Amino acid sequence: MAETLIARGQRVVVVDDLSTGFRENLASLEGHEAFRFIKGSVADRDLIREQLVDAQTVYHLAAAVGVKLIADNPVHTIETNIHPTELLLQELLPLHKRGQSVKLLLASSSEVYGKNPKPRWSEDDDLVFGPTTRPRWAYGASKAIDEFLGLGYWRQHRLKVVVCRFFNVIGPRQVGTHGMVLPRFVQAALRGGPLIVHGDGQQIRCFADVGDVIDAVTALMDHSETSGRVFNVGSDEPIAIGKLAQAVIAAVDSDIKIEYQSYSEAFSDDFDDVRVRVPSLERLRQTIGARDRRSLADAISRLVQWHRHHP
Repeated sequence: MAETLIARGQRVVVVDDLSTGFRENLASLEGHEAFRFIKGSVADRDLIREQLVDAQTVYHLAAAVGVKLIADNPVHTIETNIHPTELLLQELLPLHKRGQSVKLLLASSSEVYGKNPKPRWSEDDDLVFGPTTRPRWAYGASKAIDEFLGLGYWRQHRLKVVVCRFFNVIGPRQVGTHGMVLPRFVQAALRGGPLIVHGDGQQIRCFADVGDVIDAVTALMDHSETSGRVFNVGSDEPIAIGKLAQAVIAAVDSDIKIEYQSYSEAFSDDFDDVRVRVPSLERLRQTIGARDRRSLADAISRLVQWHRHHP
């Protein structure tokens, strides 16, 4: 995202506590006159207030990351997702009232749909969560609160907020440390396997290349009529997780085994999964137009090549 914005002639300040990321991912921008990196937290009010003084757009991408992290640390998940969003909105409001027009992109997630049984999810569909006794749903519920907060500031104050619900974004620099399935498969394949598939492998997901997602997000932020609206962002081409594992093996060109592991073994006895997660992208296409996208095979190939050079 930072590289794209700078290529468009914008100055970029990145604030990241590096709890789930790596400074090396921004190595190509080190020393660039239009780039500044600050190791810090979005929950640091003084830091954020200082950085917002001259801001025109804000991309709020900070959140708890990965299924395993979420399952193991529900309190951290809830606090990490909600508090910084609330703080950021509170700091943007006085700027807005003084006439400083700042547009905020609020990164949400397909997890907000919970286990809605529809085969394809649209932005106005109901959110269907499981019981609060299962920490699996803490992520989706907390991101839904983020959305309510952002849209509430738009409704009450006309603070410019665009909500993007991301569906499985993939690409170079992504690692499987926190349970993200595709980089986990790629890293396992390059080690010689096996690839561990959770459940029966028939779960349906959609995977979008990060370059296509950045293209959509920047187009939404450029558009004059996206504030106060929610958009699914990602791919709408479904694939079963077992088939995804096979595609990774084909990309690596190796004789690698696939093994299956129950959710209780991988996470906990009370872990709930969602069988089908496919977005409707009709609203997105109506707003920014249809755009060329990388195929899943190409996106997998890019991720494999990156990991070959970054073992």
